[in-house]
Amino acid sequence: MATKSKPAISEAVAKLDNMVVSASATSNGGTAAAAGPLTMREELQSLFSTAIQTAFPSLGTDFDVLVAACNNPANGDYQCNNAMPLFGRVKGIEGGPKNPRAVAEAILSNIPENTMISETSLAGPGFINIRLDKQWLSDRMNAMLSSPEGLQTWAPSKFRGKKIVVDFSSPNVAKEMHVGHLRSTIIGDTIAKSLEFCGADVLRLNHIGDWGTQFGMLIQFISEKRPEGLNAASDEDVADLQVLYRAAKQRFDEEEDFKTRSREAVRELQSGKEEYVQAWQRICDASRREFEKLYDRLGVTIQERGESFYNPFLGQVVDDLLDRNIAEISEGAACVFVECQKIPLIVRKTDGGYGYASTDMAAIKHRIEEEHADWIIYVTDSGQSVHFEMVFEAARKAGYLPEDREVKIDHVPFGLVLGEDGKKFRSRSGDVVRLVELLDEAKIRCQSTIKERRPDISDEELDEASSAMGYGAVKYADLKGHRTTNYRFSFDEMLSLQGNTAVYLLYAHARINSIFTKSGKDPLELLAQGKRVDIQHEAEANLAKHINKFPEAVEAALNELAPNRITDYLYDLSGVFNQFYTECKVVGSPEEDSRLLLAFSAALVMRQCFALLGITPLFRI
Repeated sequence: MATKSKPAISEAVAKLDNMVVSASATSNGGTAAAAGPLTMREELQSLFSTAIQTAFPSLGTDFDVLVAACNNPANGDYQCNNAMPLFGRVKGIEGGPKNPRAVAEAILSNIPENTMISETSLAGPGFINIRLDKQWLSDRMNAMLSSPEGLQTWAPSKFRGKKIVVDFSSPNVAKEMHVGHLRSTIIGDTIAKSLEFCGADVLRLNHIGDWGTQFGMLIQFISEKRPEGLNAASDEDVADLQVLYRAAKQRFDEEEDFKTRSREAVRELQSGKEEYVQAWQRICDASRREFEKLYDRLGVTIQERGESFYNPFLGQVVDDLLDRNIAEISEGAACVFVECQKIPLIVRKTDGGYGYASTDMAAIKHRIEEEHADWIIYVTDSGQSVHFEMVFEAARKAGYLPEDREVKIDHVPFGLVLGEDGKKFRSRSGDVVRLVELLDEAKIRCQSTIKERRPDISDEELDEASSAMGYGAVKYADLKGHRTTNYRFSFDEMLSLQGNTAVYLLYAHARINSIFTKSGKDPLELLAQGKRVDIQHEAEANLAKHINKFPEAVEAALNELAPNRITDYLYDLSGVFNQFYTECKVVGSPEEDSRLLLAFSAALVMRQCFALLGITPLFRI
């Protein structure tokens, strides 16, 4: 076969990639895809559930099937651990088992006939080790590859059709986005992308800080800077909002008269005074333009619905809480007293103003009553954990979380970003690190690395590759640790070609793609010709098993709201692939076509993981 050009093969590979990734996007507000096959773990749970019910009918269905991946692959692929917990419930049955091992033997003897399991064995007091059948694995791989929906057929079904609100990012108007906003943005985006992949209808909300005292302060500052009136203020007057905010804040903190005038400006704004509303709008628009630039660079889609959106509802919410004695007046403020908390949740301040608590209560009410949310997820820093505990409890007391249907509500806290010195990450000047500067630095560093390896690269390709690698490295470094832990920000570590980094994984993906180039074969054409995966070698089986564990990793990430379950899986996948490639010759082997399709499946899963993490894959570096 004549060798095809590299771009042709990459284009063909990307064709199926786009079909798979874009399928996740269509789930947002659209019709959910039909339910696909169970995960491997779910299929085993179904088999062992039947076996347990058959062996011990007195239990009915009142038990959990304890199937988990084996920690030691030498023992098997999966393990059923039901014998010991079930023994305590069945040992009194006449003629029943005398020990846990006997329970395991009874379970084993009642496993339904199937093609999934090739071998079982007993270990210790009653652990059942399970090995999967190579032909069953081959059939499952081929079914996915031949499906028009590709990897979407493996998407966990439990989230399909659910209406889910993900509240994340949430910067403040007139302040620049910094590294703290990065964590909320990419954690929230990964959760949203994973839910969309699973067929959920996801509403991505950006609860920006676009209301409150700071706007009175800014408007008053601008009006005094422009005595001819707010309407005379030019775009330049609000262009550098960070400088404007700092100057206004300094006067607010130091000048009592200015503070008084600023509070009066807030009341004028809240009353709807036209020129004040116009000034507020211009400030918000200036911030919005800068936010959008960063969201575009990060590849994040999000719908703005700031604090101002809920302002018309606040009075009604507080009155409702007072009328039903859920809130009470304490020292002039309307408060909800929450069990186990020393301080109350203040829903209306003594001066009649509203704060975060009343806005958050109104938001919950709106999201359930108007958006019909089945699940509401808030992604903010750990410092807000107590606040959300109190808000959620107050919402339950108020009945905003309905009793007639199950509505989940979760706070997803995350830790701090630290510098290499172990202290809170700041610039050399001691300021909070601006997100735009951080992304610029990552891209510049990657440009140098790529240019060294490919001195002939075009400027356009260099820009695309360095953006993908730099932004991907920043995102991955943040996501790979558990979100609740603090992590140290280090460009040297995140841009390393070794270890668990985005750069290493992007190179690993590019190396897999180079196999297709070397072979001169297009995996899509192989599929069109009826070529199939035929697993024979143990290394092939190990790779196929790990590929098939992808939906389990996605489900675990969503059950725990922990994106690191996806990064852990992705890094392990690269290691399993490397072992396969070491032990199994691909190009030029009698098994070439089958192994190319297996490698293609691995690349496909890698790219889907990249898509969930918001990382752009590279086909050549």
